[in-house]
Amino acid sequence: GYERVYEICKDFRNEGIDTKHVPEFTMMECYAAYWDFADVMNLVEQMVSTIALEVLGATSVEYQGHAVNLAPPWKRITMRQAILDEVDIDIAQFTDHPSLRREIERVGLKVEPTPTWGKLVDELVSAYVEPKLVQPTFIHEYPVEISPLAKKKPGDARWVERFEPFVAGMEFGNAFSELNDPQDQRARFTELAQAAGGKDEEAHPIDEDYIEAMEYGMPPTGGLGIGIDRLTMLLTNQSAIREVI
Repeated sequence: GYERVYEICKDFRNEGIDTKHVPEFTMMECYAAYWDFADVMNLVEQMVSTIALEVLGATSVEYQGHAVNLAPPWKRITMRQAILDEVDIDIAQFTDHPSLRREIERVGLKVEPTPTWGKLVDELVSAYVEPKLVQPTFIHEYPVEISPLAKKKPGDARWVERFEPFVAGMEFGNAFSELNDPQDQRARFTELAQAAGGKDEEAHPIDEDYIEAMEYGMPPTGGLGIGIDRLTMLLTNQSAIREVI
């Protein structure tokens, strides 16, 4: 009966340590019934700009030598277009793992063996797109292969209604129109498990409890997770996440 919920809590992911990652970090997650990912984009840009105003008295911040303007509206660009702009690879033209890997090798990017096409796309974003996103930007429309919990884009099942916000060359969160079709969800989990072949440690298992809960009924929902530590890094001009933990 609660149409909007949120929580702020510690998360733990054993994925190594660098200037942007520590295993234990703080996240705010929220969900709103009858929203989609476009509604959540509006929430993020309004929320972050409001926080900056309350904390710093301005929506413009200085971060590691860059002047960053957090005032809405933020730039919105599809993942396909962002990659095409930066590295001249149209991922819509190389829709299988071997052909995309050949393109990646053509431009000289060295990547570890990856089990899926979607993982290769993610490597391109990390290497060529993310470092260039200084001003606030929403990258949206992600491959379905790396977005098992997000609703498919109407008219094109290769992509999902998902976005990530980027500021100052960092990803700050993850959001999407939540998948609320239990049959589609089961099929996604099964396909991911088969495609990964046990080689992808991050692949979602087939979560029977989650699917059963969805079968009882779940409205169309917009969901968001925001990394509070990284947001604090931005507002305090710190280059390492350990400085703000």
